[in-house]
Amino acid sequence: MSAEARAPLAPERGPALLLAAAVVATWLPSLGASFQFDDWNVIVRDPRVQSLGAWFASMPGTRPLLKLGYAVGNELGSGPAGFRAFNVAVHALNALLVLGLLRGLGRRLALPERQAALAALAGATVFALHPVQTEAVTYASGGSTALAALFALGALLAWLRGLDTATEARWRVISLALFVAALGVKETVAALPLVMAAWLLAAGDAASIPRRVAPHLLPLLAGLLVLLAWPPYRAVLDGSLEARTLGETLLSQVNGVAWLLGQLLRFDRLNADPAMPTATRVDAALALRAAALLALAAGGALLLRRRRPAGFAIAWFFLWLLPTNSVVPRLDLVNDRQLYLPIVGPAWLLGLLLAAPFGARTGAAPRWQHLALGALALLLAAATLVRNRVYADEVTFWQDVARKSPHNPRAANNLGYAYALACREPEALAEFERAMRLDPADYRAPINHRLLSEGALFADTPRRCGPAAADAAHAAEAAEAAATATPGPATSP
Repeated sequence: MSAEARAPLAPERGPALLLAAAVVATWLPSLGASFQFDDWNVIVRDPRVQSLGAWFASMPGTRPLLKLGYAVGNELGSGPAGFRAFNVAVHALNALLVLGLLRGLGRRLALPERQAALAALAGATVFALHPVQTEAVTYASGGSTALAALFALGALLAWLRGLDTATEARWRVISLALFVAALGVKETVAALPLVMAAWLLAAGDAASIPRRVAPHLLPLLAGLLVLLAWPPYRAVLDGSLEARTLGETLLSQVNGVAWLLGQLLRFDRLNADPAMPTATRVDAALALRAAALLALAAGGALLLRRRRPAGFAIAWFFLWLLPTNSVVPRLDLVNDRQLYLPIVGPAWLLGLLLAAPFGARTGAAPRWQHLALGALALLLAAATLVRNRVYADEVTFWQDVARKSPHNPRAANNLGYAYALACREPEALAEFERAMRLDPADYRAPINHRLLSEGALFADTPRRCGPAAADAAHAAEAAEAAATATPGPATSP
């Protein structure tokens, strides 16, 4: 193997420090935001994560490392700021791992040194600062995606580090351990073996795929067998499978993947609860989207052997989406956080384009390339700062969702509940009524409307109105509301 193929995967210190500082500076203003949406069910109200003892007593269970993290946070009494600070730290580490990964991949694919460095820095900058990442960083429970990615990226880097070295077996064991940890946080990292196989194809070493990838399939298959045999997880899976047919799932995910691609460019369309409808038939628009996605995926497969960096970048995007946006039915078709790892592919493509005119040179990069990268970083950071304002409180959060998804009954109900919690009762009643019109079959909005009209929505727990007090009182009020059959903020599966 060439010296480039054995190149280290660690980034240079200067760019790494700048990137980490940019992440912290961009997300620091969001630490004071309140809990949102699923945070109340999986962090605040779940009795299994209220302490380390409660977590231990609940084991064995799904996502044990994720729940351990929640238990530690609650044990420390960190509140929403503590959980967000942890997410920001994880995201900063991930940005550094992506920087090192892309730098190493570029060198292993024999890109000129400075082109590889510039493309890697641009790609890592997009990954680190793009506003679509807010759902995996600012949204406290969305941080599960970032934490799983931390272990998955570590597993991939360890595996790459050991290729064709005397210590390959040792690095493979480290990679396997990190992969198991990633699966213990979130199952969506199951695509890692496919990503490894795609890399070997790009590197011209397809013959070694069985030997080098098969070990990572073992924990995946073992975990799948255990989960399928475990009644609580089986019940969740059965409920998911009943949500829609295989044909409806495939048709819907054509729209879903196309929508996710659009999120990379349409910062104004970022939405925490888009409530995308199920597609039940093929129309001209869906057929066009399907053809475009198939052409893009096929082009990436062909480029794996001809223009290897671009081919691997395209394959990376589609492979990481397979666990969430393929044949497995999901009650919520799409969420922005599904792009957390897949975005690395398009980000690297953009970096390769930015660095392309510099490919054959050996001196310093042209000034315009650095200026362009700086402007891109500022644009993304500014968009992320704006997006983070949505998480300030629950009224702002659900107002944003309801404005972007006016036909979403869950958004209308949850906005009504947020208004009620903030003592804005006329607005709350109006939103509950809108939710009832949007979905007459749903029981949540009618119950909330009736209880609020009777003054019984928070009957046993007096409200302390005002923005700060509402957040402080929410946990107790939501628990009481749940005890009287009031759902409070609805949750997505």
